[in-house]
Amino acid sequence: MSITDPSPAKPTVVLVHGAFADSSSWNAVISPLLAEGYPAIAVANPLRGVTVDSEYLRALLADIAGEIILVGHSYGGTVISGGGTGNPNVKALVFIGAFAPEEGETPGELANKFAGSTLGETLAAVDVPGGRDLYIMQSRYHAQFAADSSAEVAAVMGVGQRPILEAAFSEASTEPAWKSVPSWFLFGAEDRNIPAAAHRFMAERAGSRKTIELQGGSHTVAIPEAAQVVDLIREAAAATTGRQ
Repeated sequence: MSITDPSPAKPTVVLVHGAFADSSSWNAVISPLLAEGYPAIAVANPLRGVTVDSEYLRALLADIAGEIILVGHSYGGTVISGGGTGNPNVKALVFIGAFAPEEGETPGELANKFAGSTLGETLAAVDVPGGRDLYIMQSRYHAQFAADSSAEVAAVMGVGQRPILEAAFSEASTEPAWKSVPSWFLFGAEDRNIPAAAHRFMAERAGSRKTIELQGGSHTVAIPEAAQVVDLIREAAAATTGRQ
């Protein structure tokens, strides 16, 4: 049985969070999508590595009937790039403050391709079976990750953040879906994880149909600016499926 109930009128929107967040980071996007009749699922991204996470997403997508719009945040962009290949139902990719790697590139390489990322100095590591898990220190979370959200919202996010296996940042990506699937990009100009220059570079390279740079926006700009994210998803759906 399918995870979602497909709609004859709307494509299914699949939302993939990145490191140091969880599926609840999409809540402000999910509510209006559901109100408009979009089937949706916010994937619990394993955050164990590019290959493992991409294959996890690919398996989940195979269970979804009908057309799909993939939306990725941060490291989740790497996952939709890898996991979105080979499925003709995937009609559009929407990158929200996200990596869009070329084959052979790593998330860490892209984060540091241009000056401005301060992520490394905010991280704490925990030894776990198979490697080290990385967290953002809670005292640094607001400024680093969610500066355009309130301190109260950022504090809750920091407590609930999911760690990423350190090795994931140095794992090379495979052939990306954005080479064959149309893409849209939205990011914050004040992103401290992935510099705005890197977002511009990736959007241009991918042939982005529309690129939105939000002044004052943080790495999690989709939380305070969820309405603009929904608008972009709606636009991607209309352009690629004829439905919105």
